[in-house]
Amino acid sequence: MSEQELTDFLILRSLDEPITEDELEDAAAQSGDVLQELRAEGNEICWIESEIMMNEDGEITGTFCQYRAEEKDIIHEHADRAGLPATRVDRRGEPLEGE
Repeated sequence: MSEQELTDFLILRSLDEPITEDELEDAAAQSGDVLQELRAEGNEICWIESEIMMNEDGEITGTFCQYRAEEKDIIHEHADRAGLPATRVDRRGEPLEGE
């Protein structure tokens, strides 16, 4: 499957308890390792970007991530293997323009 045929997905990763910057970095490294494994197995998936969610105290409470993949099941497989939450996974729509 060529990259033009891949679908953009947005993933909400809500955390039950806040995590530290170090824990976030560890999760990102684990995510990258699993992405490489999935691609080595013939799955089309790539990480595009992530936005960090923080509470009023500056603690990390989750992320919004954008991935490109051939199907939604691969997104869930990645999350399961990486030990990451995938609270909600939806196709990405057209972005809204800001001011």
